[in-house]
Amino acid sequence: MREKHRLPPSRDDRTVAADDTDYARFSQPVASAQRAQRIVESRDLFRGESEILISHDGAIYRMKITRQGKLILNK
Repeated sequence: MREKHRLPPSRDDRTVAADDTDYARFSQPVASAQRAQRIVESRDLFRGESEILISHDGAIYRMKITRQGKLILNK
């Protein structure tokens, strides 16, 4: 039986792993064909605190910055 040769994945098929170097790219304004997305800096939301409350559609959500610097949102 002949073995089929697989072609390397095309550029569109590759998965890009996020690392710390990607954050600089994401902090820049994102332009789309219709309108630009607004970016809010977390330091502007938290103002030195590690936890904030967010009111959305009548519910209160709690957003925290973890010790590892990640964000967690709970209802």
